[in-house]
Amino acid sequence: MTSIVIPAHNEARVIGRLLDSLLAGPAENSAENPAEDFTDDETDIVVVCNGCTDDTARIAARRGPRVRVVEIPVPSKHAALRAGDDHALGFPRLYVDADVVITRAGVRALTEPLADDGSGVLATAPERRIPLASCAWPVRAYYRVWQRLPAVREGLFGRGVIAVSRAGHARVAALPPLMADDLAASLAFTPRERLVVGAAEVVVQPPRTWADLLKRRVRAAVSTAQVEQRQGPQDASARTSVADLRALVRAEPKLLVSVAVFVAAAVVARRRARKAVRAQDFGTWLRDDSSRQD
Repeated sequence: MTSIVIPAHNEARVIGRLLDSLLAGPAENSAENPAEDFTDDETDIVVVCNGCTDDTARIAARRGPRVRVVEIPVPSKHAALRAGDDHALGFPRLYVDADVVITRAGVRALTEPLADDGSGVLATAPERRIPLASCAWPVRAYYRVWQRLPAVREGLFGRGVIAVSRAGHARVAALPPLMADDLAASLAFTPRERLVVGAAEVVVQPPRTWADLLKRRVRAAVSTAQVEQRQGPQDASARTSVADLRALVRAEPKLLVSVAVFVAAAVVARRRARKAVRAQDFGTWLRDDSSRQD
Protein backbone atom coordinates (compact mmCIF):
# COMPACT_ATOMS: atom_id res chain seq x y z
CA MET A 1 0.00 0.00 0.00
CA THR A 2 1.23 3.48 -0.91
CA SER A 3 0.59 6.17 1.69
CA ILE A 4 0.39 9.86 0.83
CA VAL A 5 0.82 12.39 3.65
CA ILE A 6 -0.30 15.96 2.93
CA PRO A 7 0.47 18.60 5.58
CA ALA A 8 -1.93 21.52 5.18
CA HIS A 9 -2.08 24.83 7.04
CA ASN A 10 -4.95 27.06 5.86
CA GLU A 11 -4.91 25.60 2.34
CA ALA A 12 -8.66 25.82 1.62
CA ARG A 13 -7.96 27.56 -1.69
CA VAL A 14 -5.83 24.77 -3.11
CA ILE A 15 -6.30 21.48 -1.24
CA GLY A 16 -9.23 20.50 -3.44
CA ARG A 17 -7.31 20.66 -6.71
CA LEU A 18 -4.57 18.37 -5.38
CA LEU A 19 -7.00 15.81 -3.95
CA ASP A 20 -9.12 15.86 -7.10
CA SER A 21 -6.01 15.15 -9.16
CA LEU A 22 -4.99 12.27 -6.90
CA LEU A 23 -8.48 10.77 -6.92
CA ALA A 24 -9.52 11.46 -10.51
CA GLY A 25 -10.21 8.65 -12.98
CA PRO A 26 -7.92 5.77 -13.89
CA ALA A 27 -4.21 6.32 -14.21
CA GLU A 28 -2.91 7.19 -17.65
CA ASN A 29 -1.96 3.70 -18.74
CA SER A 30 -4.70 1.76 -16.99
CA ALA A 31 -6.43 1.01 -20.30
CA GLU A 32 -3.31 -0.87 -21.41
CA ASN A 33 -2.55 -2.34 -18.00
CA PRO A 34 -5.81 -2.46 -16.07
CA ALA A 35 -4.28 -4.64 -13.37
CA GLU A 36 -1.90 -1.80 -12.52
CA ASP A 37 -4.62 0.78 -11.93
CA PHE A 38 -4.97 2.05 -8.38
CA THR A 39 -7.83 0.56 -6.42
CA ASP A 40 -9.33 1.95 -3.25
CA ASP A 41 -7.06 -0.37 -1.25
CA GLU A 42 -3.80 0.64 -2.91
CA THR A 43 -3.53 4.29 -1.90
CA ASP A 44 -3.89 5.74 1.56
CA ILE A 45 -4.26 9.55 1.64
CA VAL A 46 -3.84 11.38 4.95
CA VAL A 47 -4.40 15.15 5.10
CA VAL A 48 -2.98 16.64 8.29
CA CYS A 49 -4.61 19.99 8.99
CA ASN A 50 -2.22 21.77 11.33
CA GLY A 51 -3.45 24.87 13.14
CA CYS A 52 -6.04 25.56 10.44
CA THR A 53 -8.52 28.40 10.91
CA ASP A 54 -10.20 28.00 7.52
CA ASP A 55 -12.18 25.26 5.75
CA THR A 56 -9.23 23.04 4.80
CA ALA A 57 -10.43 20.08 6.88
CA ARG A 58 -14.02 20.30 5.67
CA ILE A 59 -13.00 20.57 2.01
CA ALA A 60 -10.65 17.59 2.31
CA ALA A 61 -13.25 15.49 4.13
CA ARG A 62 -15.73 16.11 1.30
CA ARG A 63 -13.54 14.00 -0.99
CA GLY A 64 -14.88 10.86 0.62
CA PRO A 65 -13.51 7.81 2.41
CA ARG A 66 -10.31 7.61 0.35
CA VAL A 67 -9.13 10.73 2.22
CA ARG A 68 -8.57 10.61 5.96
CA VAL A 69 -8.37 13.97 7.73
CA VAL A 70 -6.27 14.42 10.86
CA GLU A 71 -6.38 17.72 12.75
CA ILE A 72 -3.70 18.97 15.13
CA PRO A 73 -3.76 22.36 16.89
CA VAL A 74 -0.15 23.38 16.22
CA PRO A 75 0.61 25.22 12.94
CA SER A 76 3.80 23.25 12.25
CA LYS A 77 4.74 21.38 9.09
CA HIS A 78 7.19 19.18 10.98
CA ALA A 79 4.52 18.24 13.53
CA ALA A 80 2.08 17.60 10.68
CA LEU A 81 4.52 15.27 8.93
CA ARG A 82 5.09 13.29 12.11
CA ALA A 83 1.34 13.11 12.76
CA GLY A 84 0.88 11.91 9.20
CA ASP A 85 3.45 9.19 9.80
CA ASP A 86 1.53 8.10 12.90
CA HIS A 87 -1.62 7.61 10.82
CA ALA A 88 -0.19 6.41 7.49
CA LEU A 89 -0.70 2.74 6.75
CA GLY A 90 2.01 1.70 4.33
CA PHE A 91 5.08 2.10 2.15
CA PRO A 92 6.26 3.51 -0.17
CA ARG A 93 5.33 6.83 1.40
CA LEU A 94 4.90 10.19 -0.28
CA TYR A 95 4.99 13.60 1.34
CA VAL A 96 3.11 16.12 -0.79
CA ASP A 97 2.67 19.85 -0.22
CA ALA A 98 -0.96 20.94 -0.37
CA ASP A 99 -0.34 23.69 -2.93
CA VAL A 100 1.06 21.51 -5.74
CA VAL A 101 -0.66 19.15 -8.17
CA ILE A 102 0.39 15.61 -9.06
CA THR A 103 -1.63 12.80 -10.65
CA ARG A 104 -2.17 9.20 -9.65
CA ALA A 105 -0.02 8.12 -12.58
CA GLY A 106 2.73 10.38 -11.27
CA VAL A 107 2.47 8.81 -7.84
CA ARG A 108 2.86 5.34 -9.32
CA ALA A 109 5.87 6.41 -11.40
CA LEU A 110 7.56 7.72 -8.26
CA THR A 111 7.07 4.51 -6.31
CA GLU A 112 8.27 2.08 -8.99
CA PRO A 113 12.06 2.74 -8.68
CA LEU A 114 12.14 2.58 -4.88
CA ALA A 115 14.12 -0.30 -3.44
CA ASP A 116 12.31 -2.30 -0.76
CA ASP A 117 15.50 -3.93 0.51
CA GLY A 118 17.21 -0.68 1.50
CA SER A 119 19.65 -0.72 -1.41
CA GLY A 120 19.59 1.33 -4.59
CA VAL A 121 17.12 4.20 -4.86
CA LEU A 122 15.63 5.22 -1.51
CA ALA A 123 13.97 8.52 -2.47
CA THR A 124 12.40 9.94 -5.61
CA ALA A 125 10.80 13.19 -6.74
CA PRO A 126 9.00 14.28 -9.92
CA GLU A 127 10.04 16.64 -12.65
CA ARG A 128 8.63 20.07 -11.89
CA ARG A 129 6.53 22.23 -14.19
CA ILE A 130 6.34 25.88 -13.20
CA PRO A 131 3.66 27.84 -15.14
CA LEU A 132 5.07 31.34 -15.48
CA ALA A 133 2.60 33.00 -17.87
CA SER A 134 0.85 35.00 -15.12
CA CYS A 135 4.08 36.12 -13.43
CA ALA A 136 5.80 39.48 -13.61
CA TRP A 137 8.77 39.51 -15.98
CA PRO A 138 11.45 39.61 -13.22
CA VAL A 139 9.90 36.46 -11.73
CA ARG A 140 10.00 34.76 -15.14
CA ALA A 141 13.62 35.86 -15.56
CA TYR A 142 14.54 34.48 -12.14
CA TYR A 143 13.03 31.07 -12.83
CA ARG A 144 14.63 30.83 -16.27
CA VAL A 145 17.93 30.73 -14.41
CA TRP A 146 16.86 28.83 -11.29
CA GLN A 147 15.45 25.90 -13.24
CA ARG A 148 18.72 25.45 -15.14
CA LEU A 149 21.00 25.25 -12.10
CA PRO A 150 22.61 21.82 -11.60
CA ALA A 151 21.63 21.52 -7.93
CA VAL A 152 18.05 22.46 -8.76
CA ARG A 153 17.81 19.98 -11.64
CA GLU A 154 19.35 17.10 -9.66
CA GLY A 155 18.05 17.71 -6.12
CA LEU A 156 14.72 16.55 -4.72
CA PHE A 157 13.92 19.93 -3.16
CA GLY A 158 11.66 22.66 -4.53
CA ARG A 159 9.19 20.16 -5.99
CA GLY A 160 6.68 19.81 -3.18
CA VAL A 161 6.73 16.01 -3.49
CA ILE A 162 9.15 13.39 -2.21
CA ALA A 163 8.60 9.62 -2.15
CA VAL A 164 10.60 7.30 0.08
CA SER A 165 10.94 3.58 0.63
CA ARG A 166 10.79 2.16 4.14
CA ALA A 167 14.56 2.54 4.44
CA GLY A 168 14.40 6.04 2.99
CA HIS A 169 11.72 6.95 5.49
CA ALA A 170 14.00 5.92 8.35
CA ARG A 171 16.57 8.37 6.99
CA VAL A 172 14.22 11.38 6.79
CA ALA A 173 12.38 10.56 10.02
CA ALA A 174 15.68 10.97 11.88
CA LEU A 175 16.09 14.57 10.66
CA PRO A 176 15.53 17.37 13.19
CA PRO A 177 12.75 19.95 12.69
CA LEU A 178 13.97 22.20 9.90
CA MET A 179 12.26 24.90 7.86
CA ALA A 180 13.84 23.56 4.66
CA ASP A 181 12.62 20.03 5.21
CA ASP A 182 12.75 19.18 1.50
CA LEU A 183 16.31 20.47 1.13
CA ALA A 184 17.44 18.54 4.20
CA ALA A 185 15.73 15.42 2.89
CA SER A 186 17.40 15.79 -0.50
CA LEU A 187 20.83 16.21 1.08
CA ALA A 188 20.22 13.18 3.31
CA PHE A 189 20.58 10.91 0.26
CA THR A 190 23.60 10.41 -1.98
CA PRO A 191 23.18 10.93 -5.73
CA ARG A 192 22.93 7.15 -6.13
CA GLU A 193 20.19 6.91 -3.53
CA ARG A 194 17.94 9.61 -4.97
CA LEU A 195 16.28 9.95 -8.37
CA VAL A 196 14.27 12.58 -10.23
CA VAL A 197 11.71 10.55 -12.19
CA GLY A 198 11.07 11.88 -15.68
CA ALA A 199 7.79 9.99 -16.02
CA ALA A 200 6.29 11.91 -13.08
CA GLU A 201 5.42 15.61 -13.15
CA VAL A 202 4.32 18.01 -10.45
CA VAL A 203 2.87 21.44 -11.12
CA VAL A 204 4.42 23.99 -8.76
CA GLN A 205 2.77 27.40 -8.74
CA PRO A 206 5.37 30.21 -8.65
CA PRO A 207 5.02 33.59 -6.95
CA ARG A 208 3.44 36.08 -9.31
CA THR A 209 5.10 39.28 -8.11
CA TRP A 210 8.65 40.38 -7.33
CA ALA A 211 7.68 41.08 -3.70
CA ASP A 212 6.32 37.56 -3.28
CA LEU A 213 9.39 36.07 -4.97
CA LEU A 214 11.55 37.87 -2.42
CA LYS A 215 9.47 36.41 0.41
CA ARG A 216 10.27 32.96 -0.89
CA ARG A 217 13.94 33.75 -1.39
CA VAL A 218 14.31 35.22 2.12
CA ARG A 219 12.68 32.08 3.51
CA ALA A 220 15.01 29.94 1.41
CA ALA A 221 18.08 31.89 2.58
CA VAL A 222 17.09 31.55 6.24
CA SER A 223 16.23 27.88 5.96
CA THR A 224 19.41 27.07 4.01
CA ALA A 225 21.44 28.72 6.76
CA GLN A 226 19.62 26.57 9.31
CA VAL A 227 20.41 23.39 7.36
CA GLU A 228 24.07 24.38 7.02
CA GLN A 229 24.35 25.00 10.78
CA ARG A 230 23.37 21.36 11.30
CA GLN A 231 25.86 20.04 8.76
CA GLY A 232 29.56 19.47 8.93
CA PRO A 233 31.85 21.36 6.53
CA GLN A 234 32.30 18.21 4.45
CA ASP A 235 28.56 17.80 3.76
CA ALA A 236 26.89 18.45 0.43
CA SER A 237 25.40 21.86 -0.30
CA ALA A 238 22.76 23.14 -2.70
CA ARG A 239 24.07 26.71 -2.89
CA THR A 240 24.55 28.32 -6.27
CA SER A 241 28.14 29.17 -7.15
CA VAL A 242 29.48 31.94 -9.36
CA ALA A 243 30.89 29.19 -11.57
CA ASP A 244 27.38 27.80 -12.09
CA LEU A 245 26.12 31.18 -13.27
CA ARG A 246 29.11 31.78 -15.53
CA ALA A 247 28.60 28.36 -17.10
CA LEU A 248 24.97 29.22 -17.84
CA VAL A 249 25.88 32.49 -19.55
CA ARG A 250 28.61 30.81 -21.59
CA ALA A 251 26.18 28.12 -22.73
CA GLU A 252 23.29 30.54 -23.32
CA PRO A 253 24.43 34.18 -23.65
CA LYS A 254 20.80 35.31 -23.97
CA LEU A 255 20.41 34.52 -20.25
CA LEU A 256 22.70 37.39 -19.21
CA VAL A 257 19.84 39.72 -18.18
CA SER A 258 18.04 36.87 -16.40
CA VAL A 259 21.22 36.02 -14.48
CA ALA A 260 21.46 39.67 -13.40
CA VAL A 261 17.88 39.46 -12.07
CA PHE A 262 18.70 36.18 -10.32
CA VAL A 263 21.75 37.70 -8.62
CA ALA A 264 19.76 40.77 -7.56
CA ALA A 265 17.11 38.57 -5.94
CA ALA A 266 19.76 36.50 -4.18
CA VAL A 267 21.58 39.57 -2.84
CA VAL A 268 18.42 41.25 -1.55
CA ALA A 269 17.17 38.01 0.01
CA ARG A 270 20.42 37.30 1.82
CA ARG A 271 20.55 40.83 3.21
CA ARG A 272 16.99 40.59 4.49
CA ALA A 273 17.65 37.14 5.92
CA ARG A 274 20.64 38.19 8.03
CA LYS A 275 18.55 39.51 10.92
CA ALA A 276 16.58 36.28 11.22
CA VAL A 277 19.73 34.16 10.98
CA ARG A 278 21.51 36.23 13.65
CA ALA A 279 18.46 35.90 15.91
CA GLN A 280 18.22 32.17 15.10
CA ASP A 281 14.62 32.82 14.04
CA PHE A 282 13.84 29.70 12.04
CA GLY A 283 10.14 29.68 12.80
CA THR A 284 8.82 32.73 10.94
CA TRP A 285 7.27 31.49 7.70
CA LEU A 286 7.02 34.16 4.98
CA ARG A 287 4.01 32.88 3.08
CA ASP A 288 3.46 33.65 -0.60
CA ASP A 289 -0.30 33.86 -1.16
CA SER A 290 -0.02 34.99 -4.77
CA SER A 291 0.77 31.42 -5.83
CA ARG A 292 -2.48 30.27 -4.21
CA GLN A 293 -4.70 32.38 -6.45
CA ASP A 294 -7.02 30.74 -8.95
